[in-house]
Amino acid sequence: MSREQRAKIDALLRQPRPAGLGSVAELRAAFRALMAQMSVPTGIRTRTMTLGNRPAVLVEPVNTARAGTILYFHGGGFVYGSPDTAMSLTANLVTRTRFRAFSLDYRLAPEHPFPAAIDDALGAYRALLESGEQPSAIAFAGDSAGGGLTVTTCLAARDASLPLPAAIVAFSPGLDMTRTGQSMDTKAGIDPLFTRESLEHTGAMYLAGQDPHQPLLSPATLADLSGFPPMLLQAGTNEMILDDSTRLAARARAANVDVVLDITADVPHVFQSFTGILDEADEALDRAALFLGQRIRGRVIEN
Repeated sequence: MSREQRAKIDALLRQPRPAGLGSVAELRAAFRALMAQMSVPTGIRTRTMTLGNRPAVLVEPVNTARAGTILYFHGGGFVYGSPDTAMSLTANLVTRTRFRAFSLDYRLAPEHPFPAAIDDALGAYRALLESGEQPSAIAFAGDSAGGGLTVTTCLAARDASLPLPAAIVAFSPGLDMTRTGQSMDTKAGIDPLFTRESLEHTGAMYLAGQDPHQPLLSPATLADLSGFPPMLLQAGTNEMILDDSTRLAARARAANVDVVLDITADVPHVFQSFTGILDEADEALDRAALFLGQRIRGRVIEN
């Protein structure tokens, strides 16, 4: 653990940019610029395709692959982000696990508010199942808002009587649109990325007037997780939405669901993006890859 590494990232995230209350175009451009600085590993190949009725980027290891699929949901508050901005995370999971991944380009608010993202994610999962992929060979993974989608898509799949995937991996998931976690106050100012105002600004675009007090918007406080697959929730202690993960983990335990709550000290939201810069990022991705590998077991495929 390096104080210098953590200080460097904290300073990077505090650099002047649209203060979370900018226009949609400004927010999207600023996020693209930030994520363009993240390292994408070599040893992958990508191609754009359609999954369900949405574009998706297929990310595969160049050489030896294992049978199994990660369905990845990018972050961005449901307002910004894309498979490109999440490529560092997606590609790192692929290179570490040797599983292929589909990174979904789901619709964004405010043009397409709740429940458009969930509908797109469920459509992508349904398409994988209809293609012959076994649910035991599929895992959901995502970061931030996309981490929240790993959970809400499982809820939607269960409601649609679909079999659930083998596992969930969520990096700093957003799981509570009511914003009632204590960390929203205790981490204010410590979090270098968010303020309550910025979270509520983008959240209002996704809600579009909907009541946040429902399971598909606030699963950390309202969802019944009965029958859920094993989950790995990773977050940092410097996050305002830290309690989204801690409260969901408690609900999972109460529902007799296997859950690993993996909290790293003194790191920010989606710290896993900073591979090659922050030791804890690489270590967390190694743990995520191990978790996935233990739950998706498949034969080796020579490419």
